[in-house]
Amino acid sequence: MEMGSKVKLPVCTSCNRPIPPGSLAVKFPCPNCGEVIIWRCETCRKLARPYKCIKCGFEGP
Repeated sequence: MEMGSKVKLPVCTSCNRPIPPGSLAVKFPCPNCGEVIIWRCETCRKLARPYKCIKCGFEGP
């Protein structure tokens, strides 16, 4: 393993913030197309912020 290599964190689909390891985030395939993984941080889940699939345009709470 290289020293200094960076780990790319997943990003919340709603707020675009990085999701750190150990947080209460969820990931799931798009309910419509199933081809894109939707990431939701704990805050966006609690506040029911909308998200949108980048492939099919499906929007959900």
